[in-house]
Amino acid sequence: MNTPILEMKNITKEFPGVKALNNVSFQVAEGEIHGLVGENGAGKSTLMKVLSGVYPHGEYAGDIVFGGRVQNFRGINDSEKAGIAIIYQELALVPEMTVYENIFLGHEIKSGFLIDWNETIKRAGEMLKRVKLNINLAEKVKNLGVGKRQLVEIAKALSKDVKLLILDEPTAALNEDDSENLLDLLRDLKKHGVTSVLISHKLKEVIEIADSVTVLRDGQTICTLDAEKEEVSENVLIKHMVGREINNIYPKRENRQLGEIVLSVENWSAYDPALGKNILKNINFHVKKGEIVGFAGLMGSGRTELALSIFGNPDGYNISGEISMLGSKKRFNHPQDAIRAGLAYVTEDRKGDGLILIQDVRQNITLANLKEIANRGVINDNSEVKVANEYRVSLNIKTPTVEQKVSNLSGGNQQKVSLGKWLFVKPSLLILDEPTRGIDVGAKYEIYTIMTRLVEQGMSIIMISSELPEILGMSDRVYVVSAGKIAGELAIQEATQEKIMHLATNY
Repeated sequence: MNTPILEMKNITKEFPGVKALNNVSFQVAEGEIHGLVGENGAGKSTLMKVLSGVYPHGEYAGDIVFGGRVQNFRGINDSEKAGIAIIYQELALVPEMTVYENIFLGHEIKSGFLIDWNETIKRAGEMLKRVKLNINLAEKVKNLGVGKRQLVEIAKALSKDVKLLILDEPTAALNEDDSENLLDLLRDLKKHGVTSVLISHKLKEVIEIADSVTVLRDGQTICTLDAEKEEVSENVLIKHMVGREINNIYPKRENRQLGEIVLSVENWSAYDPALGKNILKNINFHVKKGEIVGFAGLMGSGRTELALSIFGNPDGYNISGEISMLGSKKRFNHPQDAIRAGLAYVTEDRKGDGLILIQDVRQNITLANLKEIANRGVINDNSEVKVANEYRVSLNIKTPTVEQKVSNLSGGNQQKVSLGKWLFVKPSLLILDEPTRGIDVGAKYEIYTIMTRLVEQGMSIIMISSELPEILGMSDRVYVVSAGKIAGELAIQEATQEKIMHLATNY
């Protein structure tokens, strides 16, 4: 092993009532790509916040040794000056600013008291070359796709003369091509002396690229595995992450009995006035009782737009076509109309659209169906607590109390709260948009188990997912969406990743 560029020794970090990190030790060799994995709530993000100075020296026990010296970072600026840069899943770019302005934001190149824009543009171009991104430097970031924004963020980090680059779930929102490009970039940066730490729930990516992998569980270091010694495999990582073996992440369905058609959508089209174009074109599909129907397709294919247009059309598209539920024609002018008819929609963006993070678990779970716990417009607090605790138990939401703020929960538990919120409206059909995005393998298994239980009880599920193994592992049928159209329908017995991708890219 090369000389360590980073050592975190016996790091302990406590919050009121919770020990987030318990004597964690973590070492990264100079010039390697190091994977850091663990379930949601294992302590990965807390450890990185300690390293970056978000939790400054004095708020934790233990030592950070970087570049051979003990560091006492008082804030993010201190860690950046030392050569550490962290790129979070939620990118820290300013959408209304140009690419070159974003790259040097916070460490502007100055001539005297003024910003030297010519030098800024020149240096920004050099940074983009390093990340192999060929775009107009004067383009506003808001006009870039997610993959290109990710590369701009890395260019920004490189402009600070970074020695250690930490990426937190960098491919969570990327398609397969953009994900592979990012991994290739990390390999190239490694050749040029940049050390990287990759935090990811996508274990196949970690296995593909990492030289070594450290596993955290329940705020403790479980092990560090060496890829060169062939110690790293998906089964081994899962076993260390969850403390047990999960041989089949997709639960077997005991009673796969499908009933009558619950939802039928015919000749469905949508025109987006903001974009000035049709985003959905003559779509036809149906869902039966007790069925999980997977919707696959590339990002931007129209899957989410389809779900929202059906769920009361909150984005104000011009809609044509017909919806029927249990054979009765329906018209939903507002999400509330859809909810009354038995539809529920769990958004792909739980933090932005699905939950109110500053409120507690209790308030979030009951939010979509307050009338159920109200008497003459006044919420019954005892009923609310009772309902929230029922869902806390049935969904295995890991929280000491339903009074806990949702912002303090791990991603997997936040997703369960979002799910509980919509189950409380007692829907007959549940739309799940990217139900396991950004959550770990253990939490995924729990979500899949809940889905299986729901359809066995007679609920129907539409599952939108970018993860093809998830589509194949959980669906009864698959619709493939491409360019706003249904490119094909596949029975699960005939569906393969190759067939789905062929339909998604060649329609």
